[in-house]
Amino acid sequence: MKRLKKLLLICSLLLAGTVTATAQTVATESELDGKKLEPGQRYHFVAQGNPIIKHHYTADPAALVKGDTLWLFAGHDFAGGQKGYKMKDWLVYATTDLKNWVEYPVPMKISDFSWAKSGDAFAGHAVERNGKYYWYISTNWSGIGVAVADRPEGPYRDALGKPLLTNKDCFASTHAWACIDPAVHIDDEGQAWIFWGNRECYYAKLKDNMIEIDGEVKQLKFDGFEFTEAPWLHQYQGKYYLSYATGFPEKIAYAMADHITGPYTYKGLLNEIAGNSNTNHQAIVNFKDQWYFIYHNGGINTDGGSYSRSICIDKLEYRVDGTIKRINMTSEGPFNEIAQ
Repeated sequence: MKRLKKLLLICSLLLAGTVTATAQTVATESELDGKKLEPGQRYHFVAQGNPIIKHHYTADPAALVKGDTLWLFAGHDFAGGQKGYKMKDWLVYATTDLKNWVEYPVPMKISDFSWAKSGDAFAGHAVERNGKYYWYISTNWSGIGVAVADRPEGPYRDALGKPLLTNKDCFASTHAWACIDPAVHIDDEGQAWIFWGNRECYYAKLKDNMIEIDGEVKQLKFDGFEFTEAPWLHQYQGKYYLSYATGFPEKIAYAMADHITGPYTYKGLLNEIAGNSNTNHQAIVNFKDQWYFIYHNGGINTDGGSYSRSICIDKLEYRVDGTIKRINMTSEGPFNEIAQ
């Protein structure tokens, strides 16, 4: 039965145009054993509750849905029991049912960005446009960059050879790590926007080529907006939702607006402090007619913590008036609920 499930997952990804059978081999768990996948290898695993990925420490999730496949883009805490952030590359995963997952070879490393002198592979966000995939990444104090690939699993290359945004664009900030945590959203008119920041939240338009800022950078402010980092934009029933980390240790709050630039109205908290982690970072997506809240905690029993985090998934539900119910963070997750 397990072999059949793996075969069905591979076939599904093939139909989605995301796997080339002749160029890929499957790594077993014993072959992986904490090591990195070789070029052309994939690793199949089954989610056994939250956290969904237990063979790596993963953080700062971003997600997109393409056809019947959910793609998960993750930061990578390099080891358990870390006392500070050690993040040198990013990881990518795919699933058609939330239960059976494929891990692809490392699609991008901080060393791929020659200008990123900080050496830190911080949070990112990937979107599809014009037949390409654009992954916007932050690098601590070196700025925000953008990479491009032909396929969601990569490999990705630096699209500019320089930062897209730096601290000079964060005109209201005075600290070194202000230019982090990019989030990109394409509105109903087809305009792409980028939001980012730490302590102060900024936004700007992107040009159609997705690798240049179009016009001026602005700061987002509204009553009740106590922003720490990790902005995320999504839409539901004609409304724009801005979610973000607030306070420290961080919780996730959200606000609603009729337009992507506001004015926003603060609506409250989505989740409390995620277990054993000072930071909190979310992605919100609709996958097969169900909304999901993807986040990280420090929940791996062996050496998990604020610098050795792990990605989790739980359901997100709306009230009749469009506001969002408080997220119920579970150890079980929603992994047995999507029909095959």
